[in-house]
Amino acid sequence: MNNQLENLELNELQFKRISRILNQASGIHLRLGKEELVRSRLLKRLRFLGLACFDEYVDYIERETSGTEMILMIDALTTNKTSFFRECKHFDFLSKYVLPEKLTEGSKIRIWSAGCSSGEEPYSLAVLLMESIPNIENLDVKILATDICTEMLTSAREGCFGKQQLEETPPDLLKKYFTKKGNSEKVVFQVRDEARALVHFAKLNLMDCWPMKGCFDIIFCRNVMFYFSRLTREMLVERLSSKLNRNGYLFIGHSESLASKRTDLRYVRPSVYVKP
Repeated sequence: MNNQLENLELNELQFKRISRILNQASGIHLRLGKEELVRSRLLKRLRFLGLACFDEYVDYIERETSGTEMILMIDALTTNKTSFFRECKHFDFLSKYVLPEKLTEGSKIRIWSAGCSSGEEPYSLAVLLMESIPNIENLDVKILATDICTEMLTSAREGCFGKQQLEETPPDLLKKYFTKKGNSEKVVFQVRDEARALVHFAKLNLMDCWPMKGCFDIIFCRNVMFYFSRLTREMLVERLSSKLNRNGYLFIGHSESLASKRTDLRYVRPSVYVKP
């Protein structure tokens, strides 16, 4: 069967069925042109389950009551390309302007990395906080990192990364906040305990209820919204705004914009907004 699956096609109707299920479960909108990505990633699930075609796979998901395969499908179709200090202008602005401002307001800082993938973003924030706040151990500073993908969260909690993910990390920070592990065949760098202690990872579907009781001073929700439809993006921005403290900052991806969305957030600079 494995040889037959290699040549298995994903037709338009099957793609639409998968897209509808994914959208209902996670809010993610699969645009036309993603057919080959969906096909290649879901072939692994067909092999594992011993299914012969994509119609059988969709039928299986719709029949299954535990929701386990739904989660595995979402994991498979979620793109997780990221790196440390990605879109570095955000981190520069955070260290030069936002953090000094927050430190004048009190000793408590709450940050949310929404759509944290394998952890590069929240750990970048942790390193930046430790570099920017000399007495951080005496303050109440915490980072919540959430993602829909269980596999990515498992990897993130381990805090181990390859050289490619750390290409934009300054050498002095790499030496100070990472421990080199492994052998000549496979070298990884693990985030040190003091930085990892600032980050709490949790599974969260942005389309579900949000269990967090308090609000945040800073929210990073970068390169997430382009997966969603226009109406879903508008709803998400409204909900993110509701979880910001007054004078709280929202960072979105450089390729994203809130210009066409109804929001109470005020533009600060490209991809950075503040709640008045």
